Amino acid sequence: MQGNLPQRETTISFSNGKVHLSDKLVPILLFLCAALSVVTTIGIVYTLFSETFSFLKQVKITEFLFGTKWSPLIAPKSFGILPLLGGTLMITVIACLVAIPIGLASAIYLSEYAPGRVRKMVKPILEVLAGIPTIVYGYFALTFVTPLLKFIFPSTGMFNALSAGLVVGIMIIPMVSSLSEDAMSAVPRSLRNGAYALGATRFEVALKIVVPAAFSGIVSSAVLAFSRAIGETMIVTIAAGATPHLTWNPLESIQTMTAYIVQVSMGDTPHGSIEYGTIFAVGMTLFVITFLLNILALWVARRFREEY
Repeated sequence: MQGNLPQRETTISFSNGKVHLSDKLVPILLFLCAALSVVTTIGIVYTLFSETFSFLKQVKITEFLFGTKWSPLIAPKSFGILPLLGGTLMITVIACLVAIPIGLASAIYLSEYAPGRVRKMVKPILEVLAGIPTIVYGYFALTFVTPLLKFIFPSTGMFNALSAGLVVGIMIIPMVSSLSEDAMSAVPRSLRNGAYALGATRFEVALKIVVPAAFSGIVSSAVLAFSRAIGETMIVTIAAGATPHLTWNPLESIQTMTAYIVQVSMGDTPHGSIEYGTIFAVGMTLFVITFLLNILALWVARRFREEY
Protein backbone atom coordinates (compact mmCIF):
# COMPACT_ATOMS: atom_id res chain seq x y z
CA MET A 1 0.00 0.00 0.00
CA GLN A 2 2.78 2.33 0.90
CA GLY A 3 4.53 1.80 -2.44
CA ASN A 4 1.38 2.94 -4.34
CA LEU A 5 1.15 6.29 -2.60
CA PRO A 6 1.79 9.20 -4.96
CA GLN A 7 5.14 10.86 -4.31
CA ARG A 8 5.04 14.53 -3.56
CA GLU A 9 7.34 16.63 -5.73
CA THR A 10 9.28 19.30 -3.92
CA THR A 11 10.11 22.44 -5.82
CA ILE A 12 12.35 25.24 -4.70
CA SER A 13 11.81 28.66 -6.17
CA PHE A 14 14.59 31.15 -6.60
CA SER A 15 14.58 34.72 -7.60
CA ASN A 16 15.50 34.41 -11.26
CA GLY A 17 16.92 37.87 -11.43
CA LYS A 18 19.38 37.33 -8.56
CA VAL A 19 20.47 33.89 -9.76
CA HIS A 20 21.16 35.10 -13.27
CA LEU A 21 22.96 38.20 -12.03
CA SER A 22 25.29 36.25 -9.76
CA ASP A 23 25.89 33.63 -12.43
CA LYS A 24 27.10 36.39 -14.74
CA LEU A 25 29.04 38.57 -12.30
CA VAL A 26 30.88 35.98 -10.19
CA PRO A 27 32.73 34.28 -13.08
CA ILE A 28 33.71 37.70 -14.43
CA LEU A 29 35.00 38.79 -11.02
CA LEU A 30 36.99 35.58 -10.57
CA PHE A 31 38.43 35.90 -14.08
CA LEU A 32 39.52 39.49 -13.38
CA CYS A 33 41.29 38.38 -10.19
CA ALA A 34 43.14 35.63 -12.07
CA ALA A 35 43.92 37.97 -14.98
CA LEU A 36 45.31 40.59 -12.59
CA SER A 37 47.87 38.11 -11.27
CA VAL A 38 48.85 37.05 -14.79
CA VAL A 39 49.11 40.62 -16.08
CA THR A 40 51.21 41.65 -13.06
CA THR A 41 53.61 38.76 -13.63
CA ILE A 42 53.88 39.55 -17.33
CA GLY A 43 54.54 43.21 -16.53
CA ILE A 44 57.34 42.37 -14.10
CA VAL A 45 58.98 39.93 -16.51
CA TYR A 46 58.67 42.38 -19.41
CA THR A 47 60.24 45.19 -17.39
CA LEU A 48 63.14 43.00 -16.34
CA PHE A 49 63.72 41.68 -19.86
CA SER A 50 63.50 45.06 -21.59
CA GLU A 51 65.79 46.89 -19.15
CA THR A 52 68.26 44.00 -19.07
CA PHE A 53 68.33 43.90 -22.87
CA SER A 54 69.11 47.63 -22.95
CA PHE A 55 71.90 47.08 -20.43
CA LEU A 56 73.41 44.20 -22.43
CA LYS A 57 73.57 46.44 -25.48
CA GLN A 58 76.24 48.43 -23.64
CA VAL A 59 77.95 45.59 -21.74
CA LYS A 60 78.97 42.26 -23.25
CA ILE A 61 77.08 39.36 -21.76
CA THR A 62 80.32 37.40 -21.32
CA GLU A 63 81.77 40.25 -19.28
CA PHE A 64 78.62 40.42 -17.18
CA LEU A 65 78.34 36.69 -16.49
CA PHE A 66 82.02 35.77 -16.13
CA GLY A 67 83.72 38.96 -14.98
CA THR A 68 85.40 38.77 -11.57
CA LYS A 69 85.19 42.45 -10.67
CA TRP A 70 82.04 44.40 -9.90
CA SER A 71 82.47 48.16 -9.81
CA PRO A 72 79.68 49.85 -11.84
CA LEU A 73 79.64 53.07 -9.80
CA ILE A 74 83.36 53.85 -9.50
CA ALA A 75 85.87 54.32 -12.33
CA PRO A 76 87.31 52.22 -13.84
CA LYS A 77 83.91 50.59 -14.18
CA SER A 78 83.58 46.82 -14.23
CA PHE A 79 80.43 44.78 -14.65
CA GLY A 80 81.32 41.20 -13.69
CA ILE A 81 78.51 39.78 -11.55
CA LEU A 82 80.51 36.86 -10.12
CA PRO A 83 81.43 38.71 -6.88
CA LEU A 84 77.74 39.40 -6.19
CA LEU A 85 76.76 35.88 -7.16
CA GLY A 86 79.53 34.40 -5.00
CA GLY A 87 78.47 36.47 -1.98
CA THR A 88 74.82 35.51 -2.47
CA LEU A 89 75.63 31.80 -2.71
CA MET A 90 77.92 31.97 0.34
CA ILE A 91 75.15 33.49 2.46
CA THR A 92 72.64 30.97 1.11
CA VAL A 93 74.82 27.92 1.71
CA ILE A 94 75.58 29.00 5.30
CA ALA A 95 71.88 29.62 5.91
CA CYS A 96 70.89 26.21 4.53
CA LEU A 97 73.57 24.46 6.59
CA VAL A 98 71.89 25.98 9.65
CA ALA A 99 68.23 25.74 8.68
CA ILE A 100 67.92 22.33 7.01
CA PRO A 101 69.40 20.12 9.81
CA ILE A 102 67.69 22.05 12.61
CA GLY A 103 64.40 22.36 10.71
CA LEU A 104 64.37 18.68 9.77
CA ALA A 105 65.20 17.63 13.34
CA SER A 106 62.41 19.85 14.63
CA ALA A 107 60.00 18.34 12.12
CA ILE A 108 60.93 14.78 13.13
CA TYR A 109 60.42 15.64 16.79
CA LEU A 110 57.07 17.30 16.21
CA SER A 111 55.84 14.52 13.95
CA GLU A 112 57.15 11.42 15.74
CA TYR A 113 58.05 12.23 19.33
CA ALA A 114 56.09 15.21 20.63
CA PRO A 115 52.79 14.58 22.44
CA GLY A 116 49.74 16.27 20.98
CA ARG A 117 49.70 19.08 23.54
CA VAL A 118 53.39 19.80 23.09
CA ARG A 119 53.02 19.84 19.28
CA LYS A 120 50.14 22.30 19.43
CA MET A 121 52.21 24.59 21.66
CA VAL A 122 55.68 24.28 20.12
CA LYS A 123 54.77 24.53 16.44
CA PRO A 124 53.11 27.98 16.68
CA ILE A 125 56.01 29.24 18.80
CA LEU A 126 58.47 28.00 16.20
CA GLU A 127 56.51 29.66 13.42
CA VAL A 128 56.66 32.99 15.27
CA LEU A 129 60.23 33.25 13.95
CA ALA A 130 58.76 33.67 10.46
CA GLY A 131 56.78 36.69 11.61
CA ILE A 132 59.71 38.70 12.96
CA PRO A 133 60.64 41.59 10.60
CA THR A 134 63.84 40.88 8.72
CA ILE A 135 65.31 44.25 9.69
CA VAL A 136 65.13 43.11 13.31
CA TYR A 137 67.07 40.00 12.34
CA GLY A 138 69.62 42.23 10.62
CA TYR A 139 70.31 44.31 13.72
CA PHE A 140 70.34 41.13 15.81
CA ALA A 141 73.09 39.81 13.55
CA LEU A 142 75.02 43.08 13.71
CA THR A 143 74.75 43.75 17.44
CA PHE A 144 74.73 40.25 18.93
CA VAL A 145 75.97 37.57 16.53
CA THR A 146 78.88 39.57 15.09
CA PRO A 147 80.39 40.49 18.52
CA LEU A 148 80.04 36.82 19.50
CA LEU A 149 81.90 35.76 16.36
CA LYS A 150 84.59 38.40 16.98
CA PHE A 151 85.11 36.90 20.43
CA ILE A 152 85.53 33.41 18.90
CA PHE A 153 87.36 34.52 15.74
CA PRO A 154 89.24 37.79 16.42
CA SER A 155 89.85 38.36 12.70
CA THR A 156 86.11 38.68 12.03
CA GLY A 157 85.16 41.96 10.37
CA MET A 158 82.34 44.17 11.62
CA PHE A 159 80.44 43.20 8.48
CA ASN A 160 80.83 39.57 7.47
CA ALA A 161 79.09 36.78 5.60
CA LEU A 162 79.06 34.29 8.48
CA SER A 163 76.96 36.44 10.80
CA ALA A 164 74.42 37.23 8.07
CA GLY A 165 74.28 33.59 6.92
CA LEU A 166 73.68 32.27 10.42
CA VAL A 167 70.82 34.68 11.07
CA VAL A 168 69.25 34.05 7.64
CA GLY A 169 69.38 30.36 8.53
CA ILE A 170 67.59 31.02 11.81
CA MET A 171 64.94 32.99 9.93
CA ILE A 172 64.12 30.18 7.48
CA ILE A 173 64.04 27.37 10.06
CA PRO A 174 60.22 27.64 10.39
CA MET A 175 59.80 27.18 6.63
CA VAL A 176 61.78 23.93 6.65
CA SER A 177 60.29 22.57 9.86
CA SER A 178 56.67 23.44 9.08
CA LEU A 179 56.63 22.09 5.52
CA SER A 180 58.61 18.98 6.48
CA GLU A 181 56.36 18.29 9.46
CA ASP A 182 53.27 18.60 7.26
CA ALA A 183 54.78 16.10 4.81
CA MET A 184 55.62 13.67 7.62
CA SER A 185 52.20 13.98 9.20
CA ALA A 186 50.67 12.98 5.85
CA VAL A 187 52.42 9.59 5.98
CA PRO A 188 49.78 6.96 6.91
CA ARG A 189 49.86 5.56 10.41
CA SER A 190 49.69 2.05 8.99
CA LEU A 191 53.27 2.33 7.69
CA ARG A 192 54.49 3.21 11.16
CA ASN A 193 52.48 0.41 12.78
CA GLY A 194 53.84 -2.09 10.28
CA ALA A 195 57.42 -1.10 11.12
CA TYR A 196 56.70 -1.29 14.85
CA ALA A 197 55.24 -4.77 14.35
CA LEU A 198 58.52 -5.86 12.78
CA GLY A 199 60.43 -4.69 15.84
CA ALA A 200 61.68 -1.29 14.67
CA THR A 201 62.40 1.39 17.22
CA ARG A 202 60.80 4.84 17.06
CA PHE A 203 64.04 6.35 15.75
CA GLU A 204 64.29 3.69 13.04
CA VAL A 205 60.69 4.29 12.03
CA ALA A 206 61.26 8.02 11.81
CA LEU A 207 64.51 7.74 9.86
CA LYS A 208 63.87 4.72 7.65
CA ILE A 209 60.09 4.86 7.10
CA VAL A 210 58.68 8.33 7.63
CA VAL A 211 61.50 10.43 6.17
CA PRO A 212 61.76 8.41 2.91
CA ALA A 213 57.97 8.41 2.55
CA ALA A 214 57.87 12.20 3.00
CA PHE A 215 61.02 12.78 0.92
CA SER A 216 59.35 14.88 -1.77
CA GLY A 217 57.89 17.31 0.75
CA ILE A 218 61.18 17.54 2.65
CA VAL A 219 63.21 18.27 -0.49
CA SER A 220 60.64 20.81 -1.65
CA SER A 221 60.88 22.61 1.69
CA ALA A 222 64.68 22.66 1.41
CA VAL A 223 64.58 24.07 -2.13
CA LEU A 224 62.02 26.71 -1.16
CA ALA A 225 64.17 27.65 1.85
CA PHE A 226 67.15 27.96 -0.50
CA SER A 227 65.12 30.30 -2.72
CA ARG A 228 64.04 32.32 0.30
CA ALA A 229 67.63 32.70 1.48
CA ILE A 230 68.79 33.85 -1.97
CA GLY A 231 66.17 36.57 -2.04
CA GLU A 232 66.76 37.87 1.49
CA THR A 233 67.53 41.59 1.52
CA MET A 234 67.53 43.44 4.84
CA ILE A 235 69.63 41.00 6.88
CA VAL A 236 72.45 40.88 4.34
CA THR A 237 72.25 44.62 3.70
CA ILE A 238 72.79 45.39 7.38
CA ALA A 239 75.10 42.57 8.49
CA ALA A 240 77.07 41.38 5.45
CA GLY A 241 78.42 44.72 4.25
CA ALA A 242 78.80 46.21 0.78
CA THR A 243 82.14 44.92 -0.47
CA PRO A 244 81.66 43.08 -3.77
CA HIS A 245 84.70 40.85 -4.12
CA LEU A 246 85.24 37.14 -4.64
CA THR A 247 86.29 35.42 -1.44
CA TRP A 248 85.95 32.05 0.25
CA ASN A 249 86.41 33.55 3.72
CA PRO A 250 83.02 33.96 5.45
CA LEU A 251 84.59 36.26 8.06
CA GLU A 252 85.08 38.99 5.45
CA SER A 253 82.63 41.58 4.19
CA ILE A 254 80.80 40.68 0.99
CA GLN A 255 77.86 42.00 -1.01
CA THR A 256 74.87 40.06 -2.31
CA MET A 257 72.71 40.78 -5.33
CA THR A 258 69.79 42.00 -3.23
CA ALA A 259 72.04 44.26 -1.14
CA TYR A 260 73.43 45.84 -4.31
CA ILE A 261 69.92 46.52 -5.62
CA VAL A 262 69.10 48.28 -2.35
CA GLN A 263 72.31 50.31 -2.53
CA VAL A 264 71.71 51.58 -6.07
CA SER A 265 67.97 52.10 -5.63
CA MET A 266 68.44 54.90 -3.08
CA GLY A 267 67.76 57.55 -5.75
CA ASP A 268 71.28 58.83 -6.54
CA THR A 269 71.59 56.92 -9.84
CA PRO A 270 70.30 58.77 -12.96
CA HIS A 271 67.40 57.08 -14.70
CA GLY A 272 68.39 55.48 -17.99
CA SER A 273 72.12 55.38 -17.25
CA ILE A 274 74.18 52.21 -17.44
CA GLU A 275 74.44 52.22 -13.65
CA TYR A 276 70.65 52.29 -13.49
CA GLY A 277 70.53 49.33 -15.89
CA THR A 278 72.63 47.22 -13.54
CA ILE A 279 69.68 47.11 -11.12
CA PHE A 280 67.58 45.25 -13.66
CA ALA A 281 70.43 43.07 -14.89
CA VAL A 282 71.14 41.89 -11.35
CA GLY A 283 67.41 41.54 -10.69
CA MET A 284 67.02 39.48 -13.84
CA THR A 285 69.82 37.17 -12.73
CA LEU A 286 68.17 36.75 -9.34
CA PHE A 287 64.80 36.12 -11.01
CA VAL A 288 66.23 33.40 -13.25
CA ILE A 289 67.91 31.64 -10.32
CA THR A 290 64.80 31.63 -8.11
CA PHE A 291 62.61 30.64 -11.07
CA LEU A 292 64.80 27.63 -11.81
CA LEU A 293 64.83 26.66 -8.13
CA ASN A 294 61.03 26.77 -7.98
CA ILE A 295 60.82 24.59 -11.09
CA LEU A 296 63.25 22.17 -9.41
CA ALA A 297 61.07 22.08 -6.28
CA LEU A 298 57.95 21.30 -8.35
CA TRP A 299 59.79 18.59 -10.30
CA VAL A 300 61.08 16.96 -7.13
CA ALA A 301 57.63 17.07 -5.53
CA ARG A 302 56.06 15.37 -8.56
CA ARG A 303 58.91 12.93 -9.15
CA PHE A 304 59.12 11.54 -5.62
CA ARG A 305 55.54 12.08 -4.45
CA GLU A 306 54.05 9.13 -2.62
CA GLU A 307 50.27 8.69 -2.86
CA TYR A 308 48.45 6.60 -0.28
